[in-house]
Amino acid sequence: MRRTTLALLGAGVGVSLALTACGANEAPSSGGGSTASGQPSSSGAKVGVILPETATSARWEGFDRPAIAEAMKAEGLEADIQNAQGDVQKFSQLADTMISSGVKVLVIGSINSEVGASVAAKAKAQGIPVIDYDRLNLGGSSDYYVSFDNVKVGELQGQGMADAMKGKPAGSQIIEIEGAPTDNNATLFYEGQQKVLKPLYGAGTLKLVQSQPIDNWDNQKGGQVFEQILTANGGKVDGVVAANDGLAGAVITVLRKNGLNGKVPVTGQDATPDGLKAILAGDQYMTVFKAIKKEAEATAKLAAALAKGDKAAADKIATGTTKDTKGNRDVKSVLAEPQLITAQNVKVVVDEGYVKASELCTAELAAKCTELGIK
Repeated sequence: MRRTTLALLGAGVGVSLALTACGANEAPSSGGGSTASGQPSSSGAKVGVILPETATSARWEGFDRPAIAEAMKAEGLEADIQNAQGDVQKFSQLADTMISSGVKVLVIGSINSEVGASVAAKAKAQGIPVIDYDRLNLGGSSDYYVSFDNVKVGELQGQGMADAMKGKPAGSQIIEIEGAPTDNNATLFYEGQQKVLKPLYGAGTLKLVQSQPIDNWDNQKGGQVFEQILTANGGKVDGVVAANDGLAGAVITVLRKNGLNGKVPVTGQDATPDGLKAILAGDQYMTVFKAIKKEAEATAKLAAALAKGDKAAADKIATGTTKDTKGNRDVKSVLAEPQLITAQNVKVVVDEGYVKASELCTAELAAKCTELGIK
């Protein structure tokens, strides 16, 4: 089992929030405040950063890239940020190029643990410290890990569903649409969900119809799978645990087709504009808001310390640990806290500057925004 001690992000880590998403479909128009190019951002020690893809998630280019670029620049580092576009061969090639170019630190947001562990081993062989970014590479050798408390994310999703089902008849039927089985984060989300939901299933308070992971966080596939499960269950469902807002959106499309949207609570994650609008419209019950800027800033601080060879300083930043269950080791970590968002506190995401009220408060949602003080 995973053991995690939360690391408090230092005062130097900014409080401005940005979106994190494992399957977000839309980036905010504000973008995050720094260039999205792959060009170096400063003239200091060189740090290589590899992001995983763009096909299923807007987060990596819309949020992570600019946040990382800005954070690395603030630490006086020269960041070379590239995206593997979901291609494991390209991921390895980018790593080889960065290692050959003499990067002092390598930061990897991996496509899967296998390629991440392979790349980390190559870098370590050349004496280059590696930071796992957002996703822990199971069985790998990376020195540090920066992410969120992903079990907590799942717990918030489970609690959201439990809250939404209060007062419903015993045996209310739940369908779970989970993330990619190759993504360790998806495993942790599920672990957290089950901490809350498994006792309710066991007691008969809720009934699990089926739980199904979705390869590659593919939203279209998620919608198709959900529709198949719903049809096989006679069109009956009382709640849907969707692992992120992208999958939630696909589920809601099917529910709308069957006249069930707004009647069946759906969970999510990422606080995407589409997800927040669905919450305001009453089609989605909750989402989870995570602060990418904090993740990026902690990564940059770690990279700055490691680039100087100051492991003691890095260890003062990464005061938590995360269990690599495959490698049977504890990885020094910085883990930020996620936040549960329902209609009643969507305003938090707006007030923190992540999304503009104008993006959410369209004509059909204007009255709801006024009611909730979103402006």
